[in-house]
Amino acid sequence: MLNPLDQYFEEKEQPLKGCLEYLRVLLKAYDGITEHWKYGLPFYYYKGKMFCYLWIHKKFNQPYIGLVDGKKIGHEDLLQEKRARMKILLINHQEDIPKQKIESILKQAFALRK
Repeated sequence: MLNPLDQYFEEKEQPLKGCLEYLRVLLKAYDGITEHWKYGLPFYYYKGKMFCYLWIHKKFNQPYIGLVDGKKIGHEDLLQEKRARMKILLINHQEDIPKQKIESILKQAFALRK
C-alpha cells in the first residue's frame, strides 16, 4: 500500500504525472528540502518551514508550484490570483519543462529564507 504522497503522484495520468514527478525530483534535490503530506497535497519544507507545494490548477488543468512567500517575489510568470500570501508558477505539461525559469524563481524564494 502506497503512502498518501506516493499515491498522489501514482494516480495521475500522463503527461501530468511525468511533469509532477519531474517537479518532485527537482524540489527534493535541493539541500534542506523535505517532502510532507499536508493539507491533502505534497508540501515541501525548507529547513523546517513551509516553502512550496505542488498542485494542479482546476481552471487550466496544469500543474503548478505554489510558493508560500510568493507575494515577495517579483516575477512576471508568477500568478497571485485570489491568494494573499502565495503565488503560483503554472507549468505547461504539454511542452518542455522550463527548468531554468523554475530554478531562477526558486533561487529567489530561497533567498527570502536566508
